Amino acid sequence: MAPDDNPATPLPAPPCPICGKPGVSGHRPFCSARCRNVDLGRWLKGNYRIESDEGPEDGSGESDQ
Repeated sequence: MAPDDNPATPLPAPPCPICGKPGVSGHRPFCSARCRNVDLGRWLKGNYRIESDEGPEDGSGESDQ
């Protein structure tokens, strides 16, 4: 086993995706409840979406096949 493969060595916390501070285990991957809630708000507002050429679904549940 190589010296860098020691499983007892904890990995450094990844940075918070909102503010860049180190993540905290109780709020991972965020650093605080505030950053976690900021991210949730962005999801609920639709800020995180993938643009596409498709139009919105009509919601009828029927396919056009």
